[in-house]
Amino acid sequence: MTVSPFTAHRSLTRRRMLGAALAAGAAVPLAAIASPAWADPDRPAHAPERLMLPVPTGPHPVGTVPLHLVDRSRPDDIAGPGHFRELMATVWYPARNVEHYPVAPWMPASALQAFLTDAGFSDLVPLAPLTTGHVGAPVRRSGRRLPVVVFSHGAHSHQGDHTIMVQELASHGYAAVTVAHQYDTYTEFPDGRVAVPLDDRKAPTLPGDFAADLRFVLDSVEQLAAGCNPDVDQRELPAGLLGSLDPRRMGAFGWSKGGTATACATLADERIRAGLSLDGPMQMNPPLAGDLDRPFMMMVAEFTRAMHPEAAAFWSHLRGWRLNIQAQGAAHISCGDNEALFPQVAKRFGWSEQQLQDVIGTLDPDQAVKIQQAYPLAFFDEHLRHRPGHLLDGPSPAFPAVTFLP
Repeated sequence: MTVSPFTAHRSLTRRRMLGAALAAGAAVPLAAIASPAWADPDRPAHAPERLMLPVPTGPHPVGTVPLHLVDRSRPDDIAGPGHFRELMATVWYPARNVEHYPVAPWMPASALQAFLTDAGFSDLVPLAPLTTGHVGAPVRRSGRRLPVVVFSHGAHSHQGDHTIMVQELASHGYAAVTVAHQYDTYTEFPDGRVAVPLDDRKAPTLPGDFAADLRFVLDSVEQLAAGCNPDVDQRELPAGLLGSLDPRRMGAFGWSKGGTATACATLADERIRAGLSLDGPMQMNPPLAGDLDRPFMMMVAEFTRAMHPEAAAFWSHLRGWRLNIQAQGAAHISCGDNEALFPQVAKRFGWSEQQLQDVIGTLDPDQAVKIQQAYPLAFFDEHLRHRPGHLLDGPSPAFPAVTFLP
C-alpha cells in the first residue's frame, strides 16, 4: 500500500479507504441481513440493529461533554478577517453516576451523515454505534486529580475514530480529551454548522497544525484545572469537572497524521509527559528534529522503521524511555474502531473473509481490540501514574501477535 507524504496534502485518507472497502464488498439491503446477535434493546421493533462498540473494561462508568474552543492567537485566513482557529473537543472522564444522562453517539448526527455519505456508506447512518459515555454525567472525584491524555485523529477522519481507546482510558480513571482538527475532519458546531474536510492547500491541516491544536487543548485543560470554563459559549459543564484535571500529568496520543502530530507536539511542549503514536508516518516538512528525553511509544502497523526512514529518524532521537511494538497482521486502517466495526459491516454487506482482510488486515479483530485496550493503558499508567506493570517488558502470551521491535 502506497501512502503519499502528508506534507503534500495527498495522504491515504480514511474516506478513500472506506470508499475502496465498499467497492470491494457486495452490498445487500441491510435490513435483510441484520443479525439478532447485535440486538439493541432500545431500537424500534423490526428495525435493524446498530453497530456495536465493545464495552470498556475499567471499573468506572464514563461521562462525556463537548467543548467549543477558539484559539484567538491563531487567525483563520480560510474563514476570513476577524476569525480565529475554531475547534470542537470532547472530554471523556470517569463518572460518579450515569443514570438519567443520555448516551453519547459515536458522531454528531449531521457530521455522521456527511462522513458516511462521503465514504459511500450512507445506508449505515441509522445503524451507527452509540458510545458508553453519558453526556453531562457528574465527574467521579476520588481525592486526587485525574491524569489527562489528549487525542489527535487521522487525515479526513473525526475525533471519535478511536472511541474504544478513549472510553477504555476514561473507565480506568483518565480524562481523555479528543479534538476535531478543523478543515480535516467531520464535526458539528453548537450553532448547527457542519464541518467537513477541505481540499485546499492553504488550509491549516499539516501535522504541525494538528500539533498546535493539541497544545491549545492543553491550555484549555489548564483552564479547566484552574476552575475556568474554556467553552466560548460558556455552556454548563458536568458537576465536578472544574478543578478535577491534573495539568502536571498530561500525555498525548494520535493515529496516522495524528501520531505524527503527537510526536511534533511532544517535542515542542514539555507539558506532555508521555507520547504515543499509532502508526504515525512521522512525515513532516521540515522533518521532525531534536532529541526527546520524555517517554515515547510507537505502535506500528504499516509505518515501520524498517520501511520508512522518517520513522527511523524520529526513533533515533528518542533519548528517554522508548518502545516500538508491532501487531502482526494489522493494517493502517485497523488501528482504531475499525477493528470492531468493519467485521459487523462485512457481515451486513455480505463480504467474504478475504474482502474483510483486504480492509483491516489479517489480525484477529477480537485480539486487535484487546491490544487497543491494553497497551495504551499500560503505557500511560506507567508514565503518568507511575504504576509499572509487566505488559511493556516484553512479549506476552496473552497477545501473541504483538512483536517488540529492537
